[in-house]
Amino acid sequence: MIRIDRVELRRVRLPLVHEFRTSSHAKRFLEHIIVTLTSADGAVGWGETASPSGPYFSPETVDSCWAMATTFLAPLVLGAGSSASGSGWRHPSEVAAAMAKVRGNHFARAGFDMAAWALWSETTGVPLAKALGGDRARVAAGVSLGIEPTIDDLLEQVALRVGEGYRRVKLKIAPGWDVTPVRAVRAAFPDLPLHVDANGAYPADEVAVFRQLDRLGLLMIEQPYAPRALVAHAALQAVLDTPLCLDESVEEPDDLTTALRLGAGRILNIKVSRMGGLTPAVRAHDMAREHGIPVWCGGMHEFGIGRAANVALSSLPGFTLPSDVSGSDKYYARDITTSPIVCTAGWVDVPATPGLGFTPDLPFLTANTITHHTVP
Repeated sequence: MIRIDRVELRRVRLPLVHEFRTSSHAKRFLEHIIVTLTSADGAVGWGETASPSGPYFSPETVDSCWAMATTFLAPLVLGAGSSASGSGWRHPSEVAAAMAKVRGNHFARAGFDMAAWALWSETTGVPLAKALGGDRARVAAGVSLGIEPTIDDLLEQVALRVGEGYRRVKLKIAPGWDVTPVRAVRAAFPDLPLHVDANGAYPADEVAVFRQLDRLGLLMIEQPYAPRALVAHAALQAVLDTPLCLDESVEEPDDLTTALRLGAGRILNIKVSRMGGLTPAVRAHDMAREHGIPVWCGGMHEFGIGRAANVALSSLPGFTLPSDVSGSDKYYARDITTSPIVCTAGWVDVPATPGLGFTPDLPFLTANTITHHTVP
């Protein structure tokens, strides 16, 4: 049994090495919340709430996650699984069940769920990937590129990442920045596994742009319409050969059930943060695999802790497409773990040690902490 005696929260800020622009906004730095769960016997589990700073990808922000974590989630996790005798919990799913009293707030919950899995992995001596059901020693890595000032700038970024060996390149698109830049990348890299991501930027009656993209040999078109526009996604998928991939549309496994019944997409992007942690992410993987839907692990520019959890998740058998587990150096000059996650020739090794497999760099973490909160 595991009983949590202490919850520690750190709001940490790191600058990005290269500005990242999507259809809604640009970012030059990121703030994430690092969660630490300490058990009664002194074992520690680390997690990361990789929420956006602004309400563009999701209604949640780092401010809302901080308020939710300090006011509601930390007390719930402290009492997770406890009975009158205060015996604690046996499996991380019990922590997820305790947090289920809170509706929504998936990003806020994800950091606690991740930390519970890491703590359980440390306590049981089982590597996190194996604990989740993973069976790979390494995972294929793709890379995500933002909207650049010019097409030449974009081609330079693509060439850089292809030269580093990444096995798939994702391009952010938006109205006015779609067919022309993607066509230029395809012309320059005719054999490159390539896909595009709109982050729901297009109106549900826009079809012409996607018909043109459909002719460019893409792996997938990700989230063309708004999250709840599943009927529109289904109608678009019916007239395209290129698979649609759902991201923001699937926050919970029940959303996936709806999407599957409608035929709203043929690929699923599973993000640990978007879905509320590793527990629901594994469930979504299992559901998709049962229906023959390929999945890959998307990212939220996680620091080393969240990135390590993504690597572990990507080792599960249903992750048949390259995941956004690119090396730390693509985003940060220095990460918050003592050793960064490294991508070599398009592959990232899966840690075979208990816990996340990466050690937090406490002095560096402390130096970049904006706000600190401990319960009790």
